[in-house]
This record gives sequence, structure tokens and C-alpha cells, in this order.
Amino acid sequence: MSLHRPRAETGGARLHARERNWAGNYTYRAERLHRPTTREQVREIVGNARRIRVLGSRHSFTGIGDSPELLTLDALPPDVRVDHAARTVSLAGGVRYGELAEVLNAEGVALGNLASLPHISVAGAVATATHGSGDANGNLATAVAGVELVTSGGDVVTARRGDTDFDGLVVGLGALGAVTRITLDVEPAYEVRQRVFEGLGWDALFEHFDAITSSGYSVSVFTRWGATTDQVWVKSRVTDAREDVRDDLFGARAATAERHPILELDPVNATAQRGVPGPWSERLSHFRMGFTPSAGDEIQSEYLVPRRHAVAAIEAVRALAGVVRPVLQVCEIRTIASDHLWMSPQYGQDTIGIHFTWNRDESAVERALEEVEPALARFGARPHWGKVFLADAAAIAPLYERLPDFSRLVERLDSRGAFRNQWLERRVLGAAQ
Repeated sequence: MSLHRPRAETGGARLHARERNWAGNYTYRAERLHRPTTREQVREIVGNARRIRVLGSRHSFTGIGDSPELLTLDALPPDVRVDHAARTVSLAGGVRYGELAEVLNAEGVALGNLASLPHISVAGAVATATHGSGDANGNLATAVAGVELVTSGGDVVTARRGDTDFDGLVVGLGALGAVTRITLDVEPAYEVRQRVFEGLGWDALFEHFDAITSSGYSVSVFTRWGATTDQVWVKSRVTDAREDVRDDLFGARAATAERHPILELDPVNATAQRGVPGPWSERLSHFRMGFTPSAGDEIQSEYLVPRRHAVAAIEAVRALAGVVRPVLQVCEIRTIASDHLWMSPQYGQDTIGIHFTWNRDESAVERALEEVEPALARFGARPHWGKVFLADAAAIAPLYERLPDFSRLVERLDSRGAFRNQWLERRVLGAAQ
């Protein structure tokens, strides 16, 4: 049944200068940007737009969020509400993790995990299955307990965990509607220690991979594929039995000064290290909320590989060091637990993420990916939806057994194709038509 859609209070602003993403490597082709202040305005705008996408915090590196019209939700009232009895928090679609953390800390509760950057929007991170690290930690979308979205018909759809199609709605790739409200699981607030270990040898990493990734609540290995790995960042809950103040990690020594993931850079914007305990929100991310983590002068790619292939996949990239290093700033290796979300790269399998932060040289990055991507494809690698990759929909389709179900959900909720765009057709839905 079609619902009444009131007129929006304000129309979209015509863009005099094209909007660009955070890294500056992609220029949106949209000519109109809508900034509604109420859900009713969202319904009016979406219901009347021929083609539209929601623009999040612009931290994607491709055209995933592009369309002739763009909608940003950053002017909606945050309306953050903590339900202590249900152990959840609900919030508007435009809220960013750093902003959310301030409210949660005041309420004495916390999220289970964060991504590297606290500057990204919650809804955008969830829609692309963005993740942090930790053997037992799912991606950020697994914390979603409920979602509210406005479909292209202007209707409001709500779903909670356990409802039919909920697992297809959460990692929606922006294809199902505008997420105006989202509910996340929370838990009692906790503190975290962070220590950095330097000079871990490759043989030690391979021989003790499981012990290393389980040495903390969240563990990241940073490398530029040299003689050794560069750094291992170990984040441990203060109440966790594993949070001892060890000085050695299988031959890697604890850093005696603060570090940046890229060794030559000033660590002033990195979260505090050297075992000093602090709130979850000031340790689980690599970068502080009050700082811009970099100028954004970079391109990112990431491939999620089944954990059972971890060592072989890392070795495959290491064999391409001569190809990768000339265009690379740093790589990060993380672990992420499996889930049941249809379009999640962790669907049905524990994974490791091999993340590449490249120099902003698009042609050089593409040449590197032409070798890296096939090498990892042998292990069934799934690319991160918000990063640069080469695979088309035909190559993606065999990796996602629920893609046909997702395609049918897209057809049902967006029957007129308002949220479709070139990226979605080429990278995801093309083979499922």
C-alpha cells in the first residue's frame, strides 16, 4: 500500500562544484545534493527522485555512492537513544561513530568494536560491511539489531534481527533504500590497552599465526612486505586475562615510543599506545576522533580471504612484493569472525582481511591489482565493497550464495530502480538479472 508522502520543506541544492570523496580520487557526477532535516522530507525526496543514492561520510573509493541526485542524512537530528534494558542504542542514519561514542560513554555503555577510523558514518559502514579486527569480532554490521529505511516508493520499512529478510537488509550496499535509523547492540563500557610490537619475522607470523591474532581482543599486522613485518598492534581489554604487559611477541619487541601505522609519519593523530589503559572509544580505532588521520591522499583496496587460507594468501601477496611496494603506503592484515548477513564478505566463514593503502596513482594501482587480485582469487577472496577492486558482477556472483535472494529483495523494495547505479549494476547485480 502506498503511503502519503508530505512535501519536503527544502529542495536539493544544485552543485556548483562537483563533490569529491574523502581521498579525492573520485568526483561524483551528481548535480543535486539534498540535505533533509526530517524523515518526512527524506520520504518526499526519495519518492520523487528518478535516480538517487545516499551519500555517507564519503570514505568509499569508488562510484558505489554516486547517482544523478545525492541525499545526505547529516542534517537529521542525531536523536541517539540508549535502551539499557534492551542493551541497544538507536540513532539517525547520518551519525558518525566518534559522535556516537561520546553519547555512549556518558551513558556508561560501549560498542563491541570499531573500524580504523572513527570518522565514518554508522549507516555507511554497516551498508558496506566495514570492519575492525578480532578473532571473535564480526564486522560492524553484525552489531545491528534493527534498521529503518525509506524505500523508493517513499514507504518506511522497519526490521529487527530475526525478521524475514533482515539478514539481507543490513549489508544493503545502498541498493534497498535510505537508512534513516539504525539500532545497535551495546554492552557495559570497558577499557582497552594498546601495545605495538616491531620486527615480527615472517616465519614467526606463519608458525604462530593463530597465537598472534588471539594475543589480544583486536590485532592488526602492518607491513610493507620487507624482510619482516613492520608492526603488530595488539589491543586488549583491561579485564581480559590476555592483557598482560608482555615485552615480546614471538621475537617482536614492544615499541618504546608511539607509532603511526606508516612508520615515517608523526603518530600525533594515532590512538594512545604503550599499554596505557583508556576508554574503548579511544583505543579500538587506530586514529583519534579529534584529528584528521591523513590528508586522504591515497587509494584503498581490501580482500577478505577465508581464514583457512590465511598463510597461503599472505605468501601469495608477499611473492608480489616487487609489484606492490612501489605504489604502497602500507598493508594491514586483520581477522574477522563469520556471520549470516547475505552480502557480507564474512558470510559463512571466518576471514582475514588484507588491506592495501596505496599512493594516489590510479593507473599504477590498477596495474598492481591486475596481479594481486588474481593471486588472491585462487583463495576465494571477496573484495571490500567500499574499496577499489577490478572484479565485475560475473566474477562476484559465485562468491555470494545469497546474491540471488539479495537481487530479489532489491527488485521488491526498489521496483522502479531509483537506487540503482552504474557501480551496482556492473559490480553486483549484473550477473543476477
